[in-house]
Amino acid sequence: MQTDKRALIVGGNRFPFHRFERMGPLLEDALAPAGIEAELTTDRDALTDLDGYDVLVDYTTDSTLTDAQREGLLSFVDAGNGYAGVHSASDLTTVDGENRDEPAPELRELIGGHFLTHPAQGAFDVNVVYSHHPVSADLEDFRVWDEPYVLECDDDLTVLARMDHPEIEDMPVSWVKEYGDGRVFYCSLGHDRPAITADGTRALLRNGVRWAADSSAGDHRRRDAGAPAKRRALGGR
Repeated sequence: MQTDKRALIVGGNRFPFHRFERMGPLLEDALAPAGIEAELTTDRDALTDLDGYDVLVDYTTDSTLTDAQREGLLSFVDAGNGYAGVHSASDLTTVDGENRDEPAPELRELIGGHFLTHPAQGAFDVNVVYSHHPVSADLEDFRVWDEPYVLECDDDLTVLARMDHPEIEDMPVSWVKEYGDGRVFYCSLGHDRPAITADGTRALLRNGVRWAADSSAGDHRRRDAGAPAKRRALGGR
């Protein structure tokens, strides 16, 4: 496929289990078949000027942002661009290596959910539960070895896939939503190489990031930014 979309993938090397120097190229490789040219960075100041990109792919594990970095990200998506959160992007309580009681509120509103905890890594099934969306229309159920995330999610998300896990049972794995005039895609899979390189994960990421980057794909209705977020805890331990 001809490259016609540009993505900035942001990550970090502070946490050994999500080292970006190892995981970033795997994400870049997964997106290439969708016509997405990706640039990799660990410099969060890049968020202050995202001109020239169609989508921001977030693989950070620490939600520490300066005011300028946070405003750059939120205004980019609100203006009609894409945001794709992968795995640890939903860890919104880790800040500067510490944990806070509540998730970063602005990022929580952007993503539509946040990480609570996880059992040990293992194999589990990922089931496509909504196939009437451009991201999931051509996807099939698959099995993956990964770190299964327990998440708290808003009620009004369009959930595309859910896991069938022996400990936490039914839990969202991927969803889409709107943010202002922009599009948000989230996928909780991707802790390490076996998960990122699985065919099912790659297809989900490829479709999701492409959809977020493509302003002409599917229905795109502006969500009322003033509407309060509705939350529910799903499968908490």
